[in-house]
Amino acid sequence: MTAILKHELRSYFHSLTAYVFGAFLLAFVGIGAMLYNLQMAVSNFEYVFTFSSLIFVVIVPILTMRTVAEERKQKTDTLLYSLPITTVQVILGKYLALLILYLIPLAVIAIYPLIFAQFGEVYLLTSYGSILGFFLLGAALIAVGIFLSSLTENQGLAAGIGIAVILLNYYSVSLSEYVSATALGSVIALVVVFLLLGLLIRHLTQNGNLAYWVSFVLIAATVALYILDSTAFEGLLPKIMEQLSLFERFSVIVYGVFDMTTVVYDLSVAAFFLFLAVQSLEKRRYN
Repeated sequence: MTAILKHELRSYFHSLTAYVFGAFLLAFVGIGAMLYNLQMAVSNFEYVFTFSSLIFVVIVPILTMRTVAEERKQKTDTLLYSLPITTVQVILGKYLALLILYLIPLAVIAIYPLIFAQFGEVYLLTSYGSILGFFLLGAALIAVGIFLSSLTENQGLAAGIGIAVILLNYYSVSLSEYVSATALGSVIALVVVFLLLGLLIRHLTQNGNLAYWVSFVLIAATVALYILDSTAFEGLLPKIMEQLSLFERFSVIVYGVFDMTTVVYDLSVAAFFLFLAVQSLEKRRYN
């Protein structure tokens, strides 16, 4: 894993990737600090991150699109399979390299509250809690990007899907106001999700029977519950969209409430999508 980590870091810093990523993040946070803390004379540095979090829609897909897709396109992923390391170590090595790349500009950003504190009252505890939340949000989204990159050898496609997924998650709370809140609408949405889940399982395992039975059991259970108690599904779809939003959970930290469920959720999302990325590579290794 150490060899993969060093190789990835070397490739990032020998190209413009690390520098462009860091420059974009620092520029966006700098603009936010100028608007909120300097021009508006607001002492809450944490509010800068509500503005800056939108940058993830662009920088994360661009940063992660080549992680696995480039290996597949250049056929160098076969070399990874021949190394005396597991697929888990390959994915973790790539993931840790991206986290280190992400931590470097964050270390610079962490100095900002101390600088502002020299000229006024800054809530340092809330500021650094928000920085931690910002890191966890980025860590979860990077894991999502790595998984999407593992699904295709087309970097542009991986970046495009990544932008769409993160943008959907960013606006999911706003969109929840326009989706159906009826019980039938929630059931239909769940059926569609379970069908997509079946397609994902089939893609990762190449086992059509497993995908079919998982989707069938979940859909049958949902329909049975709907028949028994349809009121349980009323307003379920908007609620699910709100609960799945990484950005909405992050906003709770920004407003001064360090919620441990947000930390657990971000870590769970990161672990889940890294697991899916491992399964995607494992499928290709066996093929």
